[in-house]
Amino acid sequence: MTRPWWMDGVPFQCQPDCGKCCDEPGGIVYLRPEDARIMASHHQMGVQEWLDRDCRQTIDGRWILKSDPITDICIYLDENKKCTVYQARPAQCKSFPFWAENVRSERSWKRTVSECPGLDSEDAIIIDGNTIRMKIIDDRDAMRGFREWPVKSR
Repeated sequence: MTRPWWMDGVPFQCQPDCGKCCDEPGGIVYLRPEDARIMASHHQMGVQEWLDRDCRQTIDGRWILKSDPITDICIYLDENKKCTVYQARPAQCKSFPFWAENVRSERSWKRTVSECPGLDSEDAIIIDGNTIRMKIIDDRDAMRGFREWPVKSR
């Protein structure tokens, strides 16, 4: 099997006041059970209470973060394009730009580079291949999501 192109590392540095990955209307953030626990704890709420307040279920039943009803962007992105839950943010958010859909082909990666200033910044640091692999795995795990709380063991 051919070694993935990103295993040699990719330069990236999240840019201050950017928020481009979070302010796209229609964006979806799928949640892992661990994400729900962390976010509920961050808000000092029970998990089901937090899910009912800040999340919704997709047609197939997976829990996702709600979007702002007017702008259709993440409810946790403030007017200065800062994440108000950065320390507790879900795995899918932490994984960007190394989502499975972004690294699957040269075309999808070129689109991602054109949209994410952190991949073309002068202060970028090399993210090693093993870290990227873990981010891809976390993204895929988040995409599977969960449908019920409390979560039944998989």
